[in-house]
Amino acid sequence: MSPIPDSYAPHFRKSAFTDPWEPLYSRVTPEQISLGTVLREAHCNSRGIIHGGFISAIADNAMGLSCVQIMKGQGRDVKNLVTVNLGVDFTGMAKVGEWIATEGEVVKLGGSLGFIRTRLITEKGTIARANATFKLG
Repeated sequence: MSPIPDSYAPHFRKSAFTDPWEPLYSRVTPEQISLGTVLREAHCNSRGIIHGGFISAIADNAMGLSCVQIMKGQGRDVKNLVTVNLGVDFTGMAKVGEWIATEGEVVKLGGSLGFIRTRLITEKGTIARANATFKLG
């Protein structure tokens, strides 16, 4: 099993949607919130390979949290945030026991839309790239 990097702590935000992903970890910086976990069978398909649905969901979650992080840093009031578009490119794979984390970048936050991208990485490298557009409210 891969170790949890020292820069990550138990995730600060709990929800019924992410509860099955636990234990979930986050690293908070002014520029992003990175999410990470050690892959378990619940994250994988029947062949023990990370499931595309999990990749998409954790990427979407991390990108939304990162948008909120930047907006709060700008002193903007964040009432809600909704995913308008999500695109994911699957470029590799990961298996049970591996550490996976998001590494994101907010591209632009306008008045009503936010654009962000992220990579999902393991110790072997990038396994997916995602781009999203969020409606800011």
